[in-house]
Amino acid sequence: MTAVADRPDVAVVTMDRLAGFGRRGVISGAIAVVVFTAVHHLTISNIWPMLPVMLVAGALCGWSIAWSYCGLFGRYSPRTWLGYNAAHLMVFAALGVASVAVFDPVTTVAAVMARGGPVDHLIAQALPMTVVFIGAATVAMGAVWAPRWHDYLRLLVTISVLMLFLGSNISVLGLVDFGGAPLGPAITFFALTFLLAAVYALVFSILARAVRR
Repeated sequence: MTAVADRPDVAVVTMDRLAGFGRRGVISGAIAVVVFTAVHHLTISNIWPMLPVMLVAGALCGWSIAWSYCGLFGRYSPRTWLGYNAAHLMVFAALGVASVAVFDPVTTVAAVMARGGPVDHLIAQALPMTVVFIGAATVAMGAVWAPRWHDYLRLLVTISVLMLFLGSNISVLGLVDFGGAPLGPAITFFALTFLLAAVYALVFSILARAVRR
């Protein structure tokens, strides 16, 4: 495991620096949610009524990623920032594919749409697999980026928050019959998740470069 002092991409973390990263994460997350909602409306369905709740979720997710990133690296660099975000995105992709591979459909997309609300029963059914992914992702990413034990806690918090607000929906893909190719739903959800992550990472990068911190 690499010591912090041996890593040139790691800077000393201060409370002021953490707060700055957190603010930029909140702003970036909120902007990404607005873009996501607009694209979802154009391509799938109208979810604008859910925007207030989604803004809160986006702000929390955005803050969490920026907070843990700052704790791990201390300063922004394009290489580590893109790598860190890409790692979280790959976890979501793996979760979606695993859900389709492991689960058999227990409902249809028409029934889910008619319900018009959270699919808590499906999320509960997929919860054990989601918990496994949280643990596995924390260990895997920690092996690369967490030289200290409390860095694993940072990763655990961030991955848990992301799974709560984003991963829970991806985890139920295999439980819903979309009436198409088995990987179709996973690809669709991954594309939307990629859009969300890409906008977030881009906006944060612009803000980080603007303040030069």
